[in-house]
Amino acid sequence: MAMLSWSNLARAQDDAAFHEMETKYIFGFTIGSSTGIEGERAFEPETQASFGKRNGNYAAGQTALEYEYTPNQYVQIELGPTVSYYNIRGVAGLDDASRAAVNGFESDFRFVILDRNPSPFAVTLSVEPEVRSRDETSGVKVQNYELEAKLEADTELIKNRLFLGFNLLYEPETTLADLGSWQHETTIGLSSALAFQIVPNVAIGADLWYLRHYDDFAFSGFTGDAVYLGPTLFWKISNKVLMSAAWETQIAGRELGVMPALDLTDFSRQRARLLLEFEF
Repeated sequence: MAMLSWSNLARAQDDAAFHEMETKYIFGFTIGSSTGIEGERAFEPETQASFGKRNGNYAAGQTALEYEYTPNQYVQIELGPTVSYYNIRGVAGLDDASRAAVNGFESDFRFVILDRNPSPFAVTLSVEPEVRSRDETSGVKVQNYELEAKLEADTELIKNRLFLGFNLLYEPETTLADLGSWQHETTIGLSSALAFQIVPNVAIGADLWYLRHYDDFAFSGFTGDAVYLGPTLFWKISNKVLMSAAWETQIAGRELGVMPALDLTDFSRQRARLLLEFEF
């Protein structure tokens, strides 16, 4: 009887150790709905990198050095410069490149649409305009304007332990290259992700994305699609510092007019994301 009472007490203590988590960065590439506490400020270096094409050696990445501010619990603002880097050798259709450069500026405006409690789901709208001076795939000089819009939703499957997230992506962009004419393209996507808090302040999970690419704004010029799947890690290192990491591999896809599986022209074979947040 004493052993049973001790077991129940230990389980209660274990459950109490798992506090509520902000979901924004626990899912990897999928972004959760949380916007933080009113008045919070943070510095966030975030790197996203792509690896692998159909041939040759390919690696390209972009780091955003963002300032994040939460004026109230329903709005969050991020903005900062971006730095890109390229290591390209022997890739068909791309010039060899080995360079790093300040590339542009991005911002992100997030608005809570539906708050959790009493609703089981929370939903946030994210609007992220960005300007680049180099092409994100090849690294050549361009004028590029992009608007990434996302619906970010999540829910708790097990209180404070297991979380499910969804994103819906719409990303049009236009580019002026050496040819002297504007070229338009659009990427749309849908994701689903799970995150499980295995010990207090540490969550692991999996992130699944489906992406489609068009060479216009009207969804008439389909060029290919890709399915990415990979593991995620979230670690709240302290009350003021956190880390979010993800690595995904293209496990399915097709490129219009190309027989081998996967779309390795519009997308990469693998992609990674690493974010650090320092509150102040």
